[in-house]
Amino acid sequence: MALRNPSRILALFSGLLGIGGLQQAGRLTAAALSQIAANRGWETNFLSLNDPPDSQTLPWNGTQIRFRGFGRAKMRFAGAVMAAAWRPTQITIAAHPNLSLVAAQTKLLRPRLKSAVISHGVEVWQPLPRLRRKAFLAADLFLAPSTYTLDQLVRVQGAPSAKTRLVPWPLSPDFSEMAAEPETLPVPSGFPKGLVVMAAARLAADERYKGVDLLIQAVAQLLPKVPSLYLVVVGTGDDLPRHQEIARRFGVSERVRFFQGLSPSEIAGCYSRCDVFALPSTGEGFGFVFLEAMAFGKPVVGAAAGGVTDIVQHEQNGLLVPPNDLERLVEALARLLADESLRSKLGWGGTQMVRSKFQFSRFRSRIEAILEEASSL
Repeated sequence: MALRNPSRILALFSGLLGIGGLQQAGRLTAAALSQIAANRGWETNFLSLNDPPDSQTLPWNGTQIRFRGFGRAKMRFAGAVMAAAWRPTQITIAAHPNLSLVAAQTKLLRPRLKSAVISHGVEVWQPLPRLRRKAFLAADLFLAPSTYTLDQLVRVQGAPSAKTRLVPWPLSPDFSEMAAEPETLPVPSGFPKGLVVMAAARLAADERYKGVDLLIQAVAQLLPKVPSLYLVVVGTGDDLPRHQEIARRFGVSERVRFFQGLSPSEIAGCYSRCDVFALPSTGEGFGFVFLEAMAFGKPVVGAAAGGVTDIVQHEQNGLLVPPNDLERLVEALARLLADESLRSKLGWGGTQMVRSKFQFSRFRSRIEAILEEASSL
């Protein structure tokens, strides 16, 4: 059933311009909605709570997506959402559960308005506060990028399973283009020569579940048998000094290179030059970085936890290890570092998986089908 005319999409974002998985997910969602609307002649209204105030543009694959930022001014943001809700026929997309309260208020103004909420990961793995949970459950559809997070929506938040939809994030078109020409990519000064294990993560005190500290310990154990080994860590945050201290304490400061403030092409260059990508995170709702490594044909190592298991298929495109298990992490890395043919085999499996399951066009089609479904509820 086609959406009733005139058709409008009101999309609410926490942020579109910053660095991080949430922002990347927001950009992918905005791009898909923008392309769908352009193809069908619909109107869009994109509002972003945490981006700089007033009119903004998001560069995307050679185009510009217009949206309005609110500089963290919650009352102004809520007022703009309420004003937008008075416009004719529309669907509201809340791109984060924290935006559920204001999204639910639009349904009080317009009871026939349809809405969908996108969850990402850890934010819904524990019960939401009572009022936010009530607002969250007022949505018509619940979207999540992994089967694990989808299960938590039902088990922890009480969302009806019949209203949940799996929508995996895709690889961005810009990154796909860089992966197609790896020889043109720059690498940051100081990138090591030798066997390189790479990790990419935000090094924040409230995200220690990323497991980069465990990787540093693994390198310390592996070095006697793999003397050419280096660990490259791409990312920064308030927990960087602690990680540097761990490297110093285990005597591997010269073998662990931390890179901060890299451009997208330099980050892609790091993927292209590494031998193995590893991130034993226990709190990933999805894991964009695994897709990015796989696009470059790199074998990946992840913890068998959260949304990672939707991406990392054991013995097909990488290796899974039990959460927080240093011994098994060391074993998996040692196995890959010692076997170039295995690295090639798993890397090829990852590339094929990205091409078949995680292309942007597939994601856009899935979003379009959900918009159609929501309109007919």
